Amino acid sequence: MRFHVLTAVSLLALMVVYAGATSDAAQFSTGVQAGFNGGLSFRASGMVAEFARGFPLGLELGVGHTRYDPGDPAAARKIFINDATNGTPEKSGWAWDLRFDFLYDVNLLQASKLYLYGGVRYSMFTANFSFIGGNEDFDVTSSQWGLGLGAKGLFAVSNSIDFSVAAGFDNYFKNTLKGHDTSYSPDGLDVNGRNDYTFEDADQAVNQPGFQPLFMIGVAYRF
Repeated sequence: MRFHVLTAVSLLALMVVYAGATSDAAQFSTGVQAGFNGGLSFRASGMVAEFARGFPLGLELGVGHTRYDPGDPAAARKIFINDATNGTPEKSGWAWDLRFDFLYDVNLLQASKLYLYGGVRYSMFTANFSFIGGNEDFDVTSSQWGLGLGAKGLFAVSNSIDFSVAAGFDNYFKNTLKGHDTSYSPDGLDVNGRNDYTFEDADQAVNQPGFQPLFMIGVAYRF
């Protein structure tokens, strides 16, 4: 399912890129960024400005990968698997995110560009917990929609290269956490819930993305 979503958005991005690159009026750029977005984050994006006559906003599509602190291994094991306590815990967490933004040029800079942006987000989060010597290795996953706001500056380095800086925040909405054969939902429609655990317990144990600040720097190439 996640592969199909990523493929569909990638095809949409290619369509926007093609439209921008073949339009006389459009200004197209693509870039890569690194920084902090709830964790160490890397992103690739494509932006089209002035792609339609009279339309005041630009469009940007991006895909990113962020590393997260996944949460409490012992609590996650109790809530999703069993009450065992043996083994040495190890953990890792990450998310792929897809984003679509509208950008508004505030026309404050002469030789460079400063945009305000806002748009939708889709996050595909995985928390992995393993217990070395305890014969337990399991993932807890969630898929979330979100919204983001911020500002992005593009500062000319050469005729085609820009230094990019972005700052803002993203907010992802709580969604079902799934692990092993168990899931906990915000609406209380749990599947194979253990003992008397609830979504609130699962959400405290596993750090799915929520409200998180963003600061990214990178380079962009203008076509």
